[in-house]
Amino acid sequence: MAVSPRSSSLSYDVFISFRGEDTRLGFTAFLYKTLSDRGIRTFFDHNDDAGRGIAKAIEESMISIIVFSENYASSTYCLDELVSIVDSYTKKNNNHRRLVFPVFYNVDPSHVRYQKGIYAEALDALQKKNKFNSDKLKKWRNALNQAANFSGCHFKHGDGYEYELIDRIVDMVSSKIDSSPLRVADHPVGLNYRVLEVNWLLNDDVAGSNGAGVKVLGIYGMPGMGKTTLARSVYNSIAPKFDAFCFLEDVRENSAKHGLIHIQETLLTGIAGQKKNMNLQLASVGEGLLLLKHMLHRKKVLLVLDDVNTSDQLKAIVGGGPNYFGYGSAIIITTRDKQFLTTNGVDTTYKIEALTKDESLELLCWNAFKTNKIFPDFLDLLNRATTYASGLPLALEVIGSNLYGKGVEEWESALNSYEKIPSKDIQTILKQTYHALDRDVRQIFLDIACFFKGYKLSEVEYLLSAHYGYGFEPHHFKVLLEKSLIQIDEHNRVKMHDLIQDMGREIVTQESPEHPGKRSRLWLTKDIVDVLENNTGTSEIQSIILDFPKYEKVVQWDGKAFKKMNHLQILIIRSQRFSEGPKNLPNSLRVLEWWGYPSQTLPSYFYPEKLSVLKLPHSSFLSLELSKSKAKELSLVRCQNLVEIHDSVGFLDKLKILNVQGCGKLRTVPPIHLTSLEHLNLSQCSSLVSFPEILGNMKNITTLSLEYTAISEFPYSIGYLPRLKSLELHGCGKLRLPSSIILLSELEELNIWQCEGLQLYKQDKCIEKVGSTVSSNVKYIDFLSCNISDEFIQIGLAWFSNVVELNLSANNFTILPTCIKECRLLTTLILDYCMHLQEIGGIPPNLEILSAIRCTSLKDLDLANLLASTEVSCPLRELILDDCENLQEIKGIPLSIELLSARNCRSLTASCRRMLLIQELHVNGNKSVCLPGTQMPEWFENCSKGHSISFWFRGKFPAISLCIVGHMYKIPTKFRPIVIINGNIMKTELPTKTWFDFEFPMLTDHIFIVGERHIKFEDNVDEVLSENEWNHAVVSIDIEFKSNPIGQFAAWIGLHVIKQKCSMGRIQFTNPFNYQPIQ
Repeated sequence: MAVSPRSSSLSYDVFISFRGEDTRLGFTAFLYKTLSDRGIRTFFDHNDDAGRGIAKAIEESMISIIVFSENYASSTYCLDELVSIVDSYTKKNNNHRRLVFPVFYNVDPSHVRYQKGIYAEALDALQKKNKFNSDKLKKWRNALNQAANFSGCHFKHGDGYEYELIDRIVDMVSSKIDSSPLRVADHPVGLNYRVLEVNWLLNDDVAGSNGAGVKVLGIYGMPGMGKTTLARSVYNSIAPKFDAFCFLEDVRENSAKHGLIHIQETLLTGIAGQKKNMNLQLASVGEGLLLLKHMLHRKKVLLVLDDVNTSDQLKAIVGGGPNYFGYGSAIIITTRDKQFLTTNGVDTTYKIEALTKDESLELLCWNAFKTNKIFPDFLDLLNRATTYASGLPLALEVIGSNLYGKGVEEWESALNSYEKIPSKDIQTILKQTYHALDRDVRQIFLDIACFFKGYKLSEVEYLLSAHYGYGFEPHHFKVLLEKSLIQIDEHNRVKMHDLIQDMGREIVTQESPEHPGKRSRLWLTKDIVDVLENNTGTSEIQSIILDFPKYEKVVQWDGKAFKKMNHLQILIIRSQRFSEGPKNLPNSLRVLEWWGYPSQTLPSYFYPEKLSVLKLPHSSFLSLELSKSKAKELSLVRCQNLVEIHDSVGFLDKLKILNVQGCGKLRTVPPIHLTSLEHLNLSQCSSLVSFPEILGNMKNITTLSLEYTAISEFPYSIGYLPRLKSLELHGCGKLRLPSSIILLSELEELNIWQCEGLQLYKQDKCIEKVGSTVSSNVKYIDFLSCNISDEFIQIGLAWFSNVVELNLSANNFTILPTCIKECRLLTTLILDYCMHLQEIGGIPPNLEILSAIRCTSLKDLDLANLLASTEVSCPLRELILDDCENLQEIKGIPLSIELLSARNCRSLTASCRRMLLIQELHVNGNKSVCLPGTQMPEWFENCSKGHSISFWFRGKFPAISLCIVGHMYKIPTKFRPIVIINGNIMKTELPTKTWFDFEFPMLTDHIFIVGERHIKFEDNVDEVLSENEWNHAVVSIDIEFKSNPIGQFAAWIGLHVIKQKCSMGRIQFTNPFNYQPIQ
C-alpha cells in the first residue's frame, strides 16, 4: 500500500512551522530529530525569527507540519509563514500535491479555527501594537481557519506521552512519502496497451461520471487472467496525480479473515495517514464510514479495491457512494463477476481478455527459458502448451516455470499429462506442479497457503525455522519462487495468487473434509472455534493461527481443548476474547503467541522445553516463570500488570530477544546471564528505576533500547556487555553513568537526550581494574538537552577522549575546559544553544567543524591562544557562530578555515570585523565568510550595484573571489554562482556543501564572501573560450527565490582577482573592444 510519492524534484519532504519560544528546544526539536533519523528531509528553522522570507522553502516542501502552540499567533512571522503554507496548498498550477498537517499542541483546535481564547487575544494585541490594515488581519484569520480545518492531531499535557504523538506524526509522514511503486510482474507481457485502455476510460469525462465528479471503474474477468496485475500497473501510472491513494489488496480474503472493520482501519492507516496501532480502534463499520468521509471528502483520492465480491465490502469502504470522496477522485474495483458491478451501479467496466497467441508464446518462453527467444526444437511443444493454456497468464506462468530447465522428452511427458486433465481445470494443473515438489518444500508451500500469505519474508522464515528446526532450509523459498507458486513483492512480503492459495488450502481440507480437528492446519475462524469449544482436536493438528475479526463473540470453552493435540507446534492466537484460560498446553509447542492471554499463569503441567518463540503481548501476568526453556524469543510487550520478571528468565541460555516494551508497572528485572541475548528492549517501562545486574559476560548483545524509562543508574556489571555497539536513552529523568562504561570496547554510539540531568560516577572496581588512563572507544556521542554541568564535562571528556563526533547542544555548562584538547580524534563539536556557555578553553588538535549557534553568553573566542599548543597545522575548516548575540571578538582565525559564519552576531567589534575581512586572511581564495556589515572590503578591485558583475579575460578563466553586500533572507539558499562566458551559461559545482545549505534569516546589511575554491565548473570551459582573444564574462549570484521575489538580495557585488594564481594583465574591467559586449 502506498499513499503519496516522494518527489525527487522537491528539496524537502517536510517543512515545520512553529513558535520558537514555545517548542524549539522541546517537542519540535525532537520531532525534527526523529524525522531526520528516519531519513525524512526536513526544513527546520534554527533561528528565533521564524517565518520571514521562507516562501521558497515552503514551495519546495511536500508536507507542512504546523505546530499551533500557545504563542504561535503572537508572532507576525509565524502568521505570514502560515499564509504562505495555505497559499502553496491552494495553488492550482502546482506540479506537486501539497499536504498540510496541523498539530494542536496544548491549545484548543476551536481557538485556532475561530480565533477564540488566547488566539483572539494575540491577534488583538498585534493589531493594537502595529495597527495592521484589515487585509493583513483577514489573511491571517483565513489562514488560521483553513489550516485548522485540515486533518491533524491534538495533544494536551497530561493526556499522553509526547513521544507517542511524535511516532504517530512520523509514521504519517513516512506513509505519505513512500515512493516505492507496487510490484507488477516480472514479465508484463501484453500489459502496456491494456493500461492505456483503462486510463482512457478513467480520463473519459471524469467530471461528468456522476454528480460528485468521481469516476468508478470495474475490471472483471475469470481467475488467473491478471486483473490485479493490470490494476497495480494502472495505479502506479496515475497515483502521483492524486492527493492520496491506496491499493487495498485481497478485499475478499481479508474481510473474511479479519472483518470489515479491519478493512476500514487498513484504509485509514494508509490513505488518511493514521498510525496502525491500538489508538485506532473502530467500534463499528458505521463509525469507520463517518471517519472516512470526514477525512476524505475534500481530497482527490485514488482507491483500488482488489478482488471484491460482496456489496457489504463495497459499502464498508465507499459508504453512501462517490460523494464520500473529493472532486476528481477515482475508484477502481477488480472482481470476477460482472453482474456484481452492474448490481452495485458500476457502469464503466473493462473486461480483461485472454492473451493473444503471440503474447502467450512470449510469456511462456520467459518462464520456461528466461528469455523471449523461441528455440526451434521446442516450437511444436510451445504451440501445444499455449493452445492448452488458452491465453490464461497464470497457467502459462506455472506450466513454463515447471518446465524450466527440462529437455524435450520431459516436455512431451508433462504436456501429455496436462492434456489428460478434463476441461483444462486450472486447479488440477496447479496440483501437478505441487506434487512434483519435494516433501519438505510441499510442507512449506502448505504453510504459506494456509497462514503466511502477505507476511514479511523474514517473519515467515523466522517462524518456520522455529517450527521445523534444522529441517528448514531457506532455499525452499527459492524453489517455490522458481515454480511461480509464490512471489516476493516490493515490500518483501510473500504473495500467492488466490487460485494457488485455494489449491493449497483444498489439499489440507481434503485431509479430513468433515472433521477439522483431524487436519494438519487450521486457519478458518469457524473451524478453530468449533474445535476449541467442542474439544475435537487430535494429534493430527500441527499448526493453528487464529486472527479473529475484531469484536467477535467470546469463545466459550472449558480450556481443555489442547489436551489431545500432542503434535501441535505452532499456536498463534491474536484475540482477547476467551471465557477462560487454557488448562492444558502441549509440550510439543515450538511457537506460542497469544495476545491478551486469558490467565495470569501458564498451565502448571506445561513444560516448554521445545518452545522457541514465546510472545504474550497485552496479557495480565504479574510475573512469568520459565524454567528449563530453550526459548529464543520472549516478548511481553505492554503487559500492564507485569511488576517483575521471574528469576528463571535471567538464565535462559538460548534467549536472543527479550522485549518487555511498554510494561508500565514493571519495577525490577532480575540479574541476568543470557549468553545468547542479542537485543534487550526495556523502552517505555516507566516504573523501572534500575538496570539489571549482569552476572557474567554476554558477548552477543549489540543494542539496548531504554527510551523513556525511570532508570537512574547502571551497575558496574554493564561492562560485561563487550560487544554492545549502541546505547540509547531518551527522556529518562536523572541518570548516572558508571565509569565501567569505558570497559565496553565495541561501544560506538552513545545517544542520551532529553534527560533531566546526566551525571558520571566512579566505581572502585573499575578504577582498580583499568586504572586512570583508559578511555572509552565511543566514537559518536549525542548528549542533547541533558542538563549537563561543568563537573560532568570535566570528567566526561577524560572518559570519552576517543570521541570523533560530539554533540553537547542545549546544555547548561558554562565552560568548555582545556582538557577538550585531549580528545585528539574529535573532528566535529556541536555546542548549539548552550546559552550559559561563557568560555571555550581549548580546541582539539584534529577538530574540523565547530558549531556554537546561539551561545548567547559567549563574548570572546581567541582561536590563536586555543590553538597555540597544536603540534601540526590546524585542520579546522568550519566555524559556525550564528546568532551569538553577545559575541564581541573572534581572534586568531587559522589559515585552514574554509567557512566562517557569524550571521546575526551584531555585537562584534569594528576591529574584529575588519580583522575578519582583511585581505591577508583571504589571500588564497579558499574561504567563505558571512558576518554583519555594510561596506565592501577595499581589496575587491571592482564593484557593481546589484547582483551581477562583468569583466574580460584572456586565456584560462581567472581565479577570483566574490563579495556580496546586502539583505539576506531566510530561505534554503541553494547558492550557485552563475557564470556566463561569451553568451554561454556555464554550470558550476559546489565543492563545499555545508556553506551552500545555509538557511539565511532576513538580516539587513550582511557581508558574504565566496572564495575561489567555491567557483568550479561542471562544463568544459575551454570549449567556449576564444583563443588569443578577449572573452567576456558575467558573474551573478542566484539563490533561487526569483520565482517568489521578496526584494533584492544583493545591494552590491564585488570581484577580487587572486594575483598569486592569475596575472592582472589578462583581465580588464572595461570593454577592450569598440562594440558592445555580449549580454
